[in-house]
Amino acid sequence: MIRIDKNIRALIFDCDGTLVDSMPLHYESWRETFEAFGREYPHTFVDERKGMPINKVVEEYNREFNTSIDPEKFVTEYEIRTLVKLQKVKPIKIVTQIVYQYNGILPMAVCSGSNRKSVETSLKAIGIYNYFDEIITADDHFKAKPAPDIFLEAAKRLNVEPQFCQVFEDSDFGILAAQNAGMVATDIRKYL
Repeated sequence: MIRIDKNIRALIFDCDGTLVDSMPLHYESWRETFEAFGREYPHTFVDERKGMPINKVVEEYNREFNTSIDPEKFVTEYEIRTLVKLQKVKPIKIVTQIVYQYNGILPMAVCSGSNRKSVETSLKAIGIYNYFDEIITADDHFKAKPAPDIFLEAAKRLNVEPQFCQVFEDSDFGILAAQNAGMVATDIRKYL
């Protein structure tokens, strides 16, 4: 069972791989999209950048592999594939139990490196969309994780000092971003 620290006044959740078991669906979309662009899917490369916006991953891919895939076209292709898949996403129950348990008790936010449509589709698919006071996504244009900006913005919107926020994440970048924000970071991978 995941413990909530006694001094915590707000809960902040990543979405993909934390609230919803969407990573296999996302990886499938990554593979299909790379193939549509005539490239082999670099699973390890993508996995190491979990939590980063898709266009930033593609920009790094272009630099690393000396290619010139248009990041915005890639994102469009990727999103078309992903939105269909996300309608069937399943919850990560050990984390969603916290959402149910603290609904109406502590303010809660979602902070995701994915776009808003993807996050909203996922949260609606598992029935918890309305449980959150704030949803902040890549569409809000904050610096990507591991920068703390998205989490600091959530704390500000929830009107809670960062040190009283507990973040739930499944990526190294996300954990680092929470720590950089001065928040309690909970790596949910330890509980799966």
